[in-house]
Amino acid sequence: MGKFRIQPHGRLQEWVAEEKGYFAEEGLDYEFARAGNDRGGPRQGTVQSADGQVMTGAFESMEEGRACEVSSACHWAVNMASSGEHGQMWGHAYSVTQAGIMVPPESTIKTPDDLRNIEVGVGFHSGSHFSALQALQPFVDAKEAKLRFIGGPNDRVNMLLDRTIQAANVFGLQKDILEQQGFRVVLNTTFMIGFLINGDPDVEDCHKYFNALQKAQRAIDVEPEQYKHYFMNEMPERWKAIVDVRGLSPGERIVFEPYTREVYEKTHRWMVDLDLFPEAQVGTASYNEAVMV
Repeated sequence: MGKFRIQPHGRLQEWVAEEKGYFAEEGLDYEFARAGNDRGGPRQGTVQSADGQVMTGAFESMEEGRACEVSSACHWAVNMASSGEHGQMWGHAYSVTQAGIMVPPESTIKTPDDLRNIEVGVGFHSGSHFSALQALQPFVDAKEAKLRFIGGPNDRVNMLLDRTIQAANVFGLQKDILEQQGFRVVLNTTFMIGFLINGDPDVEDCHKYFNALQKAQRAIDVEPEQYKHYFMNEMPERWKAIVDVRGLSPGERIVFEPYTREVYEKTHRWMVDLDLFPEAQVGTASYNEAVMV
């Protein structure tokens, strides 16, 4: 077997596991494999609509195939990808990220009700897309929500900083950066993130990876201030001059609990009921087939 390739997800845990030697302690032969565009703008194979919206996202990258053994995306996208046999969802852990629909400090948008007729920037078939629909449901029918698909997480931050969009759904590091610049959360959109296992890696290597992440999560919980500097690895140069990493939150938190059959089936049904994917992309694999338990 070759090296176990890990695609980071803009969080601290992998960096801490490397620094503290937890991967080595578990006996994992690994390497980091960065995403093609470092989670920024349109990647190779991007499809744009006539009005310039980016109509590819996290799901499409998994559908095409990721060059790694383990990667992450919102649990909706990983759920749909694994149901279509584009890898398997890891069934023993997930993570949770703080997220929110944000507006500039001077914006007249004050409440979620004010978002009814406002375009909200999100990433297509990604966590920002699905979590915006879910969080907006008490205020506007999901099929009537005004969303604009504008690429990756970094794009949404840049567009808000440049005032070229009125509102955007952002998560984790991006949310913290905008809050430091005075941007306001109008609606919290916190969501779950799943892990996708690609190819046919040794299951023992998967367990070694997650054992190391669990140790890293404990270290972060005890003393997060020691590790926030690793966020500098996850941000473009433009942001480094304006961000004080000492004031950031610890970000995404990994939960070592099962991704259950009930959650898998309910989540899948929600996406199907809203017609969020064309029929050709809707997978039919059962929980036992799609989820590595």
